[in-house]
Amino acid sequence: MGSMVEFFQHLMNGLTLGGIYALIALGYTMVYGILKFINFAHGDVLMVGSYIGLFVYNFIRGEVLGAWSILAFFLSMLVGMVFSALLGMTIEKVAYKPLRKATRLAPLLSAIGISFILSNLAAWFWGTKSRKLEYPFDNSPLYIGEVSITPHQILILAVVVVMMVSLKLFVDKTRIGKAMRATSLDQDTAKLMGIRVDRVISITFAIGSALAATAGILIALEIKVYPSMGTMTGLKAFVAAVVGGIGSISGAMVGGILLGLLETFGVALLGIPYGLRDTIAFVVLIIILLLKPEGILGKAEKEKV
Repeated sequence: MGSMVEFFQHLMNGLTLGGIYALIALGYTMVYGILKFINFAHGDVLMVGSYIGLFVYNFIRGEVLGAWSILAFFLSMLVGMVFSALLGMTIEKVAYKPLRKATRLAPLLSAIGISFILSNLAAWFWGTKSRKLEYPFDNSPLYIGEVSITPHQILILAVVVVMMVSLKLFVDKTRIGKAMRATSLDQDTAKLMGIRVDRVISITFAIGSALAATAGILIALEIKVYPSMGTMTGLKAFVAAVVGGIGSISGAMVGGILLGLLETFGVALLGIPYGLRDTIAFVVLIIILLLKPEGILGKAEKEKV
């Protein structure tokens, strides 16, 4: 009985962690799907969104936990999402759009440069001291049988499911979503069909950045907000996108959940020290690249010479 309780406990922990990775991985995979390059500044956009959400929440929340503190949290999340969306669009216009015709290495180096600029600006403006985003509710664990689950975990799972379903419906059912898929297949043909490709790319960056900010604010309740918070989380979400099949929205979701479960069960069942948990993601990445480079749900592409 004890082993079953432990299994479901680890499963719950893995799903919540994987949900966070999946939200961030969606930004990587959407940008890659359209522009075929990795936006390595994505984790730092997450960090900026977390800071904005933190400041707004601290400004408008009351001292007493209740309906207003919960509403204040969601309002601050919304502001963080909007700010990050605008930041993502600005970065694309300034740092990536002028390099679209350049070699593939140029926008990649530009992304790494933007990443360093954002993290250093954050340290300059807001200091290197980490800040805590206080829970807007009582986070005492609830028990389903003997399995404990916190309101924070319920919040993460609820937000992740809503965001994933909304994104999937948006991409599959709306005109902009169809334009995004057409642009992903062939930009030149999409232009001939009357699709405003630049606008589609901006919207893609906005959506990915908003999802990253959402993930950042959700994890800020558990860990603190600091200038380099997006670096490792962003890298692991990138691994999740590659594992699932970079360029595939469903793949990013699957890869994120899988990576969260592997990390959680790896520490719990294989006895991997908690301090080495981050290495699990990169071991998985190497295995996937060796055995199935296109990822779980990705499609193998032939390079044109």
